[in-house]
Amino acid sequence: MDPIHAIWLGLLQGLTEFLPVSSSGHLVIAQHFLPGFDQPGVLFDVLLHAATMLAVCLYFRRELTALLTSLPGRTPEQRGHRRLLGMILLASVPTAAIGLGFEDLFLSLFDSLKTVAVMLLVTGLLLLVAERLRRDGRPLTGINALDALLVGTVQGFAIIPGISRSGSTIAALLLRGVDGEAAARFSFLLALPAVGGATLLSLKDLGKVPAGDLPAYLTGALVAFLVGLGAIHLLMGVIRKRRLSWFAIYCWIVGLAFLLTPL
Repeated sequence: MDPIHAIWLGLLQGLTEFLPVSSSGHLVIAQHFLPGFDQPGVLFDVLLHAATMLAVCLYFRRELTALLTSLPGRTPEQRGHRRLLGMILLASVPTAAIGLGFEDLFLSLFDSLKTVAVMLLVTGLLLLVAERLRRDGRPLTGINALDALLVGTVQGFAIIPGISRSGSTIAALLLRGVDGEAAARFSFLLALPAVGGATLLSLKDLGKVPAGDLPAYLTGALVAFLVGLGAIHLLMGVIRKRRLSWFAIYCWIVGLAFLLTPL
């Protein structure tokens, strides 16, 4: 793999993983136009996603520490964190079921730019509807089982390239009356089990990577990690200022451009 291509894709992943514009969709589009790009399965894509999830772990390290240390605790605050951890695990069930049940179908869609274009239009619509109808109110600890099952199902279908995982899950929680910043935090924390599972499943392809390509893979992942930290901070500000409609317009422009352009 060309190291320049790896750096470019890492930069793209870091920016688009957390901004609600579909990182997988942007990777499919970019890889289509990179001459000679090849990877075993979607291993490189998964490694980039894993790198950005490390950025989530660093950015939300206090929340993660509180969740993990709440297991033996008995204080009201610890019980609240333990309940939140339960909601994250509950939401991960439909995500895993959909991902494993439709894995082959979803992987086949990574070769279709037209699918990406249509799904970007869908993402834009979700963002706009959520921005217009959002009913802020419930905090992070107020997320219930119905919220968790709904957002977990949405995350499962967000494997389709062009559907933004962060955008669709945040939109679902906003429409359920969850506070915007709480919705974003839950969305990021929920991604950790899903991306961790996908990373483990893709490790079987690691042996197919030529030894000479490993430095490029690692460089791309490092770039994705560093850029991802900045993108998380940016999105949290966007959520507070209620500016999701900006990203809806962007998704529509890109989606229409590739839908109407013969490739």
